[in-house]
Amino acid sequence: MVLGGDHVLKEIDSQGDCWRRAPRLAHENAGVLPREGDRVAVVGCGTSWFMAQAYAVLREASGHGETDAFAASEYPEGRSYDRVLAITRSGTTTEVLHLLDRLRGVPTTAVTAVPGAEVADAADELVVLDFADETSVVQTRFATTALMVLRAHLGSPVDQALADLDRALAWTIGDDLLDRRPYTFLGTGWTTGLAQEAALKLREASLSWADAYPAMDYRHGPISLADGASLVWFLGGLRPDGLADEVAALGATVVADPLDPVADLVRVQRLAVAAGLAKGVDPDQPRNLTRSVILH
Repeated sequence: MVLGGDHVLKEIDSQGDCWRRAPRLAHENAGVLPREGDRVAVVGCGTSWFMAQAYAVLREASGHGETDAFAASEYPEGRSYDRVLAITRSGTTTEVLHLLDRLRGVPTTAVTAVPGAEVADAADELVVLDFADETSVVQTRFATTALMVLRAHLGSPVDQALADLDRALAWTIGDDLLDRRPYTFLGTGWTTGLAQEAALKLREASLSWADAYPAMDYRHGPISLADGASLVWFLGGLRPDGLADEVAALGATVVADPLDPVADLVRVQRLAVAAGLAKGVDPDQPRNLTRSVILH
């Protein structure tokens, strides 16, 4: 029997305490976060990239300014931005550090959990979420807390998310959800990035076949995978109309509940850990992964 998951489970359960700090941190760091009207690029790797995608859509939709999101390794050289915002839990991610070094002269801010890491020298400004740092390789509370701080900076209240988080943490995970092929996550708008993160959690923590798509694009090929063994999870509401009925008619299990999308992501985190433990996988130490990707 493989024991594990203690760290990530505690970190998942602690997210409410972290999120409650978001409004104050957004206020305290207002001077180093993107200003309204700025043209902004947001970068990260893996989970941090998916949080960047979600924030970019939210920021544009709220009227704060043009915002692009890139994997740090794919940042388009030659574009002009008023500020580049980097998200990096460890502050040591190679692609992020290399990019920040190339961007000397462009205002940069890094959101990190480790203020003493190399990113402190690479970025002009830091937003420090050291209280949300994690022992587990699998990211949970740092990513969601970073996004909640950025949402709060855009003027979004945290009350509903916190109320829905209580529901997410109390959700009973049925045994029938622990081994699906595939797990598919669908999003629209800013929840498309969250769908990508949800799929990554299943892959990391349980070595499961999991994928993610914009909901409208799911019909364009991936729906061919849906059958009685699959689960299709809608993050952010049942959109487009009729798609959930189409999927259910194919025999797939559909999950779509009216929760704040970040709180709904917490349910996915819990499912990923439970699925990993059911397979004898240690979610705290995923296969072939380390806490920070450092390239030599």
